Amino acid sequence: MQHTDAESARTALVVVAHHRSDSLTAHTARRATAQLESAGYRVDVVDLHAEGFDPRMNSEDQPDWGNRDKTYSAQVEDHMRRVLAADTVVAVFPVYWQSVPAILKGWIDRVWNYGFAYGRSKPRLAGKRMLWLGLGGVASDDPMVEPMRAVLETALSEGIAYYCGFSYSTVGLLPDAEERRQRVDAQGNFLLDAAAASAERERQYAEFDRRTEEFVADFLAAEAVAV
Repeated sequence: MQHTDAESARTALVVVAHHRSDSLTAHTARRATAQLESAGYRVDVVDLHAEGFDPRMNSEDQPDWGNRDKTYSAQVEDHMRRVLAADTVVAVFPVYWQSVPAILKGWIDRVWNYGFAYGRSKPRLAGKRMLWLGLGGVASDDPMVEPMRAVLETALSEGIAYYCGFSYSTVGLLPDAEERRQRVDAQGNFLLDAAAASAERERQYAEFDRRTEEFVADFLAAEAVAV
């Protein structure tokens, strides 16, 4: 049986975790989506705030925790179908306290539930790939950048994606996400630069976009090597 291009196209789920559509996070998600589409992906975008996703776990999501084949709440079942349909999942989010925002953590808690994302000898999400694009207010030359990336990599790739059977997961930390660069000096003092002027701001965000594209390109290149 022959398959059409639409049937054989790779699929990606882009999950956006920000409350403003005019945010740099939303902008980054749109650029990542366009890059994936240019690479031949069919993309499904989940804007958690725009879709009114409730991050709070509830009894409908765990009516019988020990039953791996239970029916979950209608909202969660819909998101589970969207995750299953994707070969690749890309989460785009601002870094809060070296972690993800509550709405993204709640999405993982509710959707990546027992019996769906874990709890089976043959994981249902096995073989999928994950890219975490985290936007950080920390300045790119702050020594905290690498420790922050390591914390995120451990929590997100090792603690979540690999635990759920993903074959590949990586964190792309994007510092300099604020107009006013911020960092902590050797004495622990918080330093906040003056807001960048228009031309400097344009250069800053052009570099930010370049690094975003580089992370996505490297992620796609790693997939090509694996295949």
